[in-house]
Amino acid sequence: MPLSGEAIRTMNYVDDISVTLRRILAVLPSLTEEERQRVAEHIKHADPSYDAVIAAVAGKK
Repeated sequence: MPLSGEAIRTMNYVDDISVTLRRILAVLPSLTEEERQRVAEHIKHADPSYDAVIAAVAGKK
C-alpha cells in the first residue's frame, strides 16, 4: 500500500531529527562537563519530548 504525502513528509521530519541528533553527538566531545550537563538538562525539559512523540505515534497518548 503506498504512503500518503503526509506520511512521507512525517518520515522526512524524522530523518531531519536524526540528522540533528547526529550533530549533537558530534559536538558533545568538544563541550566541557558543565556544558554537557546544561545541554542534557535542556534536552530533558524540551517539550514535546522525543518519548512523548513516540508514545503518540504508538497510540498511547
